Amino acid sequence: MSLTKFTRMTGTCVPVLGPDMDTDRIIPARFLKCITFDELAGVMFWDERYDENSNSKNHPIDDPRFKGASIILGGANFGCGSSREHAPQTIRRSGVQAIIAESFAEIFFGNSTGIGLPCVCAKPEDIARLASWVSNHPDTELTIDLENLIATWAQDSMPLSMPAEAREALTRGRWDAIVELLVNPDEVEKKNAELPQVRCSK
Repeated sequence: MSLTKFTRMTGTCVPVLGPDMDTDRIIPARFLKCITFDELAGVMFWDERYDENSNSKNHPIDDPRFKGASIILGGANFGCGSSREHAPQTIRRSGVQAIIAESFAEIFFGNSTGIGLPCVCAKPEDIARLASWVSNHPDTELTIDLENLIATWAQDSMPLSMPAEAREALTRGRWDAIVELLVNPDEVEKKNAELPQVRCSK
């Protein structure tokens, strides 16, 4: 059993800009009743995209120019609010491969890394420049290089940042803790033998 190593990814972008994109906006609470995360494909930003009568609000996700985009451009504090793991799940299962934002809420970032959804940070002026370019050239492909922490497009580029531990987990294919346990049973048993045993007195 092996995990994907995320070193480089290429795709088109969709700007979903603005600060404090909280998890309730990413996935409204009524969608949390799903039985499996597979049911979350396509419902990201639902209330941002549709009114109570299911009429489109012309959200960037539904803009024909950005159809099929696999990289989201966001603002500061992306993924803030409640700690619901459904938020990165709906983004990942809707076909998004990565998110570039000014900053991320800590729990959202951890939940994203744990399902293989890279979240990288860039300076606001760089994101604004890229968003402006993409708005005028929506077919532009962006390449995210996690090993060298740089994003490139057309004749331009910008530096990226990511905590070293998360970057290592993604680039080495060690981002799923459960899989790590399953593929290393001997190490698990060894560690278990080293741990002190707690015995309850009768």
